[in-house]
Amino acid sequence: MYTASLDGPEVAYPAPTSPLPSRHALWKNAAPGIPMITVEHVTKYYGARAAVADLSFAIERGQVIGLLGRNGAGKTTTLKILSGLLVPTSGRVEIDGIDLRHDPEAVRARIGFLPENPPLYPEMTVEAYVRFVARIKGVRAGLDDRVNQAISETDLTSVRGDAIGTLSQGFQRRVGIAQAIVHSPALVLLDEPTSSLDPAQVVQMRNLVRGLARKHTVIVSSHLLAEIEKTCDRLLLLDAGRLVGEGTEETLAKKLSAATSLEIEVRGSAEALGKVLVGLTAVRSHRIEVEQAGVTRARVELATDAREELARAIVQAGLGLRRLERQRLELEDIFLSLTGGTSVARSEARAS
Repeated sequence: MYTASLDGPEVAYPAPTSPLPSRHALWKNAAPGIPMITVEHVTKYYGARAAVADLSFAIERGQVIGLLGRNGAGKTTTLKILSGLLVPTSGRVEIDGIDLRHDPEAVRARIGFLPENPPLYPEMTVEAYVRFVARIKGVRAGLDDRVNQAISETDLTSVRGDAIGTLSQGFQRRVGIAQAIVHSPALVLLDEPTSSLDPAQVVQMRNLVRGLARKHTVIVSSHLLAEIEKTCDRLLLLDAGRLVGEGTEETLAKKLSAATSLEIEVRGSAEALGKVLVGLTAVRSHRIEVEQAGVTRARVELATDAREELARAIVQAGLGLRRLERQRLELEDIFLSLTGGTSVARSEARAS
């Protein structure tokens, strides 16, 4: 038996039947070259509705992965399946080379999970709660060191003796992360960790998540493009339960680069430039941004990379080509394109 103080009489809880293996032991026993996560054709139905459908991907060790999608895209269901809280209807999941169906307890020992609404006890102090969770997760050897390390890594030292219910939303989120990492898991799953935080707390959480990558593989789910872009090394894009894109922002942009976005500047009138652009079959759309002092600037969307043809047509029309610059495809454009939305630039172009 062990006890946890709830700011009153100590409450007794049964001790786990076996201690949790150390993180060193987990890594030592892992086969070299095995991905941290392997997901193959995973589907999860709720009644007749597929929350996720035919998901397949692999994640290497030491990465911070962004699981990006609109609300209802299947992000939380995916994290619950990876954590072992949900059993998929079909498909296979391996964590650290271990099949989740065959040895779920060994998999759970390797995972720390922060749900969107973490199961905190407001009357417990930070330290008592983290210690309580550590014992539940089987931490025996070095318990004090594990608790102190989790509190330190989440910047909770100054409030370790405070009741959780008295803390701000940002500090409570940190407590949730502390409980997720106190047993030194190889994989940490964070579901919407910046939800309901103010801008200053969002920046602090972002730094904390990046810091976790020094010791853990991390998956962060979010529907906030800016946070994923600033926090993660690689992206998994979900839409209606399906994986519609994966890779770095750069590689995803290259996959969509058949449609080339340009900003051009010519010496000449907007009317003259418009006639040139309308006459080129490669031009999907264009928008005149400014015409001033005999100079016109426009945004042009090409269906294919026909920059040489465009430059030649502008010069042959007697316009002075001052600038022709390819625009970087932003994460917003990538996301909206892959999920069937319309990019801001294209919406504005059609509206003009």
